Amino acid sequence: MTEIIELEHNDQKGTFYFKLDDKTEAKTTFVFAGANKIIIDHTEVNPNNKGKGFGKKLVQEAVKFSRDKCITILPLCPFAKSVFDKTPEFRDVL
Repeated sequence: MTEIIELEHNDQKGTFYFKLDDKTEAKTTFVFAGANKIIIDHTEVNPNNKGKGFGKKLVQEAVKFSRDKCITILPLCPFAKSVFDKTPEFRDVL
């Protein structure tokens, strides 16, 4: 099985996709709030894959993106907020 996380974005919004063998199994969407912040507004995981950590991997990728771009994250998505609450090492991007 091949796991790939892809990012598509423009200057207003974006989506991280978790793909397993070329099939999208989860996604996290965000919008830009100015030049220095993104708002994670939704995370969705294929029902057959709940509990496998795919959503957390997408939030982790958003944290990496945020660190690379020197921007902050506002996690409005309840799932993303839960990941941030449980993962202190991600809080530097809040």
